[in-house]
Amino acid sequence: MAMSGGRDDGEPMMEMNTTPLIDVMLVLLIMFIITIPIQTHAVKIDLPVDDPNARQNPPPIQPDKNKITIDAAGTISWNGSPIDRVTLRQYLDRTKVMEPEPELHFQPDAQARYDVVDQVLAIIKKSEVTKMGFVGNEQYRTW
Repeated sequence: MAMSGGRDDGEPMMEMNTTPLIDVMLVLLIMFIITIPIQTHAVKIDLPVDDPNARQNPPPIQPDKNKITIDAAGTISWNGSPIDRVTLRQYLDRTKVMEPEPELHFQPDAQARYDVVDQVLAIIKKSEVTKMGFVGNEQYRTW
């Protein structure tokens, strides 16, 4: 068995054999890939759902004045449309950023429960509406 140490003229071989180096690097790469921990944690996010009705029916916010009414049953209405307290707060926040800020008319029914009226007034106060007025105060006057 003969080994070659270079050329026939006795000079050493100047080229390095890189095949073992590449083999070792590939083995290390495979070991690294195998030992990487699998990510098992996840963050659950409720993504918004496209509502086709929202595009057709924009929120009923008027640019000059809006009216909140409370009937005897305690139903809150925004410009005649029944809404809940969360929607009321969203509408009030939207009117706050409008330029100029529209007027807000508040008209509770004389038979409406006081706690519902108080809760709505608290929502209006928290939204920091500056242009607000009470409408229909004459219904509370007794002759």
